Amino acid sequence: MTEVAGAGGPAGAPRVAQISFFLDPQGRAPLQLLHDWPSLVDVADAAHVAGVALTVIQASAREQTLQHHGITYHFLVPPRGRRLASSPQFVGLLNQLQPQVLHVHGFGFAAEVVALAALSPHTPILLQDHAGAGPRPWRRRLWRRGFAAAKGVCFSAVEQAEPFRRMRLLGDALRVYAVPESTSHFSPGDQAAARALTGMHGDPCVLSVGHLVPDKDPLTVLGGFRAAVPQLPDAQLWFNFGTAPLLQSLRTQIVQDPVLRGRVHLVGRVPHERIEQAMRAADLFVSGSHHEGSGYALLEAFACALPPVVSDIPSFRAFTAEGTVGALWKCGDARSLGQALVTLARQPREPLRQATRSHFDRELSFAAVGRKLRASYLDLLTPPDVGAPSA
Repeated sequence: MTEVAGAGGPAGAPRVAQISFFLDPQGRAPLQLLHDWPSLVDVADAAHVAGVALTVIQASAREQTLQHHGITYHFLVPPRGRRLASSPQFVGLLNQLQPQVLHVHGFGFAAEVVALAALSPHTPILLQDHAGAGPRPWRRRLWRRGFAAAKGVCFSAVEQAEPFRRMRLLGDALRVYAVPESTSHFSPGDQAAARALTGMHGDPCVLSVGHLVPDKDPLTVLGGFRAAVPQLPDAQLWFNFGTAPLLQSLRTQIVQDPVLRGRVHLVGRVPHERIEQAMRAADLFVSGSHHEGSGYALLEAFACALPPVVSDIPSFRAFTAEGTVGALWKCGDARSLGQALVTLARQPREPLRQATRSHFDRELSFAAVGRKLRASYLDLLTPPDVGAPSA
């Protein structure tokens, strides 16, 4: 990774600036941010590989220009007490780059977006959701102005736009695109080797990856697994997790229930590369999330060819093609989960794995995300009466 002055792209490619106004509260160095924020790099890589002439502009505590995978990253320091979009460095960079599309990450920067639109009034702005909740009522007027300055908006699933419509934040002319929030470098691997490495076992071997918090609903996951055990007596459930306010509640249920004792394993936090091995070792991936902007663990499961059994929420419906790849179950309903686990566990394993990875390659991979981003950019450059290019 080296310092450079600028970046190019293939001839005729749409020129796009991906912009993040989010300022790292830890004040990490630019090089560290590229390591610690994989989605910053992965989304840029996906668009670049798809043939987009891409530059990334990132708010930062330190100013630096880096090149990574052929993409130029400009880390700019916002002026003290002012917005990044008002800084001379930002204005000068925008004038130098002359992007055809401005792709802004996150919804919580309405004032910056309004300023950006004033700087470049004829350049379409695309806003991308990153699991942001809608604004408090007293901020909706400002957010409305931010959305009005944009021409398009990205969600992992089109259905996720509906809460924002109900708040009257999205105008009728705003174009809505379904683009996964990120993708994954994970890949399938030898299951026997992964089981030897991780110590995981079970038939089926069921894996949960996520914080033990109410919104992830691990207690319902535990209840659904228990409901499936009479029909899957050799099943084992493995929890990999980070923060864990519900850990004691899970421990109590496991200790007090002879059906769960010896079948449920609270592994805890492991290095990220170990998650890939756990997903290679498992037979099924389970999630009970009530809300997700996308679902990074689900993306990683797909990348590892690990069939998902996940709660029926908008992003999971989109990622599983309405439950045709893997299975969906009713959010918060342990009995529904138990039935889904039994149904999927009884299907032939290898065809199920192949279908899972094939779906990832078509819809969720770097190539797929890049293709969808490029199609969105081109559509924003297309007059409304011409029609959108196919994603």
